[in-house]
Amino acid sequence: MQLTDAPEGFPEIPFSDENPFSQAKWELGKQLFYDNILSIDYSVNCGSCHKANIAFSDDIAKSKGAGGLTGRQNAPTLANVAYHPYYTRAGGVATLEMQILVPIQEHDEFNFNIVDIAERLNKVPEYVQMSQQVFGRNPDPYVITRAIATFERTLISGNSSYDKYQRSGQAAGMSASAIRGMNLFFSSRTNCGSCHSGFNFTNYSFENNGLYESYTDIGRKRLTGKDEDLALFKVPTLRNIALTAPYMHDGSVNTLEDVIRHYNSGGAAHRNKSDKIRPLGLSLREQADLAEFLHALTDDDFINNKKFYNENE
Repeated sequence: MQLTDAPEGFPEIPFSDENPFSQAKWELGKQLFYDNILSIDYSVNCGSCHKANIAFSDDIAKSKGAGGLTGRQNAPTLANVAYHPYYTRAGGVATLEMQILVPIQEHDEFNFNIVDIAERLNKVPEYVQMSQQVFGRNPDPYVITRAIATFERTLISGNSSYDKYQRSGQAAGMSASAIRGMNLFFSSRTNCGSCHSGFNFTNYSFENNGLYESYTDIGRKRLTGKDEDLALFKVPTLRNIALTAPYMHDGSVNTLEDVIRHYNSGGAAHRNKSDKIRPLGLSLREQADLAEFLHALTDDDFINNKKFYNENE
């Protein structure tokens, strides 16, 4: 498949007229994505917290940023990030280009300034040459954000065992247990598919899932200031979910089985908890079936696609 090809059943990848795809722009964006030049102390890059082999997520609760500082929230997967209608767990950023600025300026991530990054890049002849080739200008904030966003828009995952099953009607790696789990997932009994819906297994809404009675992270309220948004977080995609542990906004849940047990219990009491979160009464076998289905959302082609990997590692 070409970098701009969407999987069968997916919408066209939304490259904008303002930032259309080109191979040279993608190459520049990929190089920047993996370059420690983006962080104030040259210690981390985008790929430090979004690792290709685990669907561009991280394997620790909260990633380490510049100066060894610990991030505020669990790093989400970048798989299919092109399709998100807004960005960050609070939904406060409108475009992928704008999202690039968030880790750059966060003190516990890159702790830097994009203008200063541009000054660094202008001292690197290769970056000046690549920038001139693609944009007809020297590296600047426009170049940095557009190039990285172009690379990230091609991180498309849609060829899991579940997808193959949907397209062919044949098991294609879906075990009997996974098929039972799929049916349970989409049933009114669990109602999992009401939030984790559509081709990307998320409706992008903001919900409280009863993880705690009291939250140290105020969630979407940080953006809106509204009490009704206290401890609400954007519903994440479930694609490649078996690879992206630990889970929840704070990385406090270690295994898929623990996640399922949480939802089966109905969660803790919180005034903003979604009314969709309720005790499910699932048997141990049913919980195991759900876990098998979630494993069937792993896209091995995506995580093994070396064109997305850092070639310098």
